[in-house]
Amino acid sequence: GEEVVEGEEAQEVGEASTGTYNAKVVNDQIFEELLLGPGIAEEVQNVWRTFLSSAESREAAGEAIYAALFDAAPSLQSLFKTPR
Repeated sequence: GEEVVEGEEAQEVGEASTGTYNAKVVNDQIFEELLLGPGIAEEVQNVWRTFLSSAESREAAGEAIYAALFDAAPSLQSLFKTPR
């Protein structure tokens, strides 16, 4: 049968289906446009530049990202073609 979602959970599901990120519900069935508020893209770019400048190299930055990803979710390693 079809699952009925009520109350706060219904609001979260509704938000997830409209592109609003709420970190509680992940919609893995479709890929919608991510809507960002004013200044968010620039802030993300600044943080990214800061992260890259703190790493010894771009390769080291990439390795740090993969290490964090695979440490948090080891099962994802099988989705990548090259081993860590």
